[in-house]
Amino acid sequence: MAGEWREKTIDQLGRIITGKTPESAEPKYFGGDIPFVTPTDFDGRRVIASTGRYLTTHGVDTVRGARVPPRAVMISCIGSDMGKAAVTGRECVTNQQINSIVVESDDDPLFVYYNLSIRKEEIRAAAGGSAQPILNKSAFGRLDIGLPPPEEQRAIAHILGTLDDKIELNRRMSETLEAMARALFKAWFVDFEPVRAKIEGRWQRGQSLPGLPAHLYDLFPDRLVDSALGEIPEGWGVMTIGDLAEAEKGLSYKGDGLVGEGGLPMINLGCFVGGGHFKIEGIKRYRGEHKQRHLVSTGDLLVANTDITQNRVIIGSPVLLPKLVGEDRFLFTHHTFAIRFKSGAEKLRKYVYFNFLRPEFREMAEGFATGTTVLALPKDGLLNFPLILPPQSVLVTFGSFVDVNLNAADVRRRESETLVQLRDALLPKLISGELRVPDAERLVEGTQ
Repeated sequence: MAGEWREKTIDQLGRIITGKTPESAEPKYFGGDIPFVTPTDFDGRRVIASTGRYLTTHGVDTVRGARVPPRAVMISCIGSDMGKAAVTGRECVTNQQINSIVVESDDDPLFVYYNLSIRKEEIRAAAGGSAQPILNKSAFGRLDIGLPPPEEQRAIAHILGTLDDKIELNRRMSETLEAMARALFKAWFVDFEPVRAKIEGRWQRGQSLPGLPAHLYDLFPDRLVDSALGEIPEGWGVMTIGDLAEAEKGLSYKGDGLVGEGGLPMINLGCFVGGGHFKIEGIKRYRGEHKQRHLVSTGDLLVANTDITQNRVIIGSPVLLPKLVGEDRFLFTHHTFAIRFKSGAEKLRKYVYFNFLRPEFREMAEGFATGTTVLALPKDGLLNFPLILPPQSVLVTFGSFVDVNLNAADVRRRESETLVQLRDALLPKLISGELRVPDAERLVEGTQ
């Protein structure tokens, strides 16, 4: 089979484009509809069609030579994010940290993407510079790439792409389900939509409204009253997190106890991502002495309390206890608070979880955060966060609604974890030719 493959360098595949950034002080260059890709947009998507920033036609005209067409392969080539890969979903411009290869041969761009996506260490090793490693256009172009015949490239890309498509579909569906749960929380407990609908006569007994079935009518009052937090529904109370729970901070578990495999899975700052999501890839392993109280208990909510980025505070979203196959014990570090509910308050767990996702919680965290290089949220700041406390009947009903969405989202995430493991196992073997396409197709068929 080796004779069927050929070696090329990246620059033999087509044009290499190094990105540029328009003058940032000129407002007319930004805010248009042309995607401006930076390494921040490399967030795990295979294809990037939407970005955090956009350029106007005026902005693009100043960096005309940096326009990148659809289906180009982008690689971040400067700094700590070096080696990340993605494909352009539409015409765009990238910044100077990204080199793009516009494949103009008969080779398949997606195969090239998959090949480069697993070569981070090689790309970093090829970079020059010490304080700020850089893989310039010429050095990027000299990278070798092994290529099977084009039809086999397309077959390999199709197999891997099928798995990625399923992973992406699951991600979008999970996000939709979770967004629906957050929207219900906001409607009931922030905007007080059921109460206002009754006050304004829009919701009457025996009548159903979107999100407000008729049988829920008697759960909500028809008045708002003053409180320490402003107007709240009549009969509802005000409490703090500290009235309901205690917070346990982990320790800095490091040194010789850190291991690559085996040991306890350890939840740390790298495990937290936005929106309440948990990044399993961020887990570290620890084999050494530890405090029993720093093991995650069933029912704990976990909240990251620091951010490693200087001069910026991001209080990580709380996560429900993740369940990894064969793992039932987790250690947590000093970057994490475990929120442990007092007796009788356990049923408030999901309600508190959604409160932690509110912008008001992040604003409070930034106000309380202390430190200079690494900003940290003190325990008192967390426990003093005030909450509106609805009646138990409302909380139970809310829980029954959101459980359906959260459980369905969890099923999608678990399926994606399995698909990611399969993709990551197949990718290097297919790219190197160790595994043939028919054998890989049989493995993927089991996921249909």
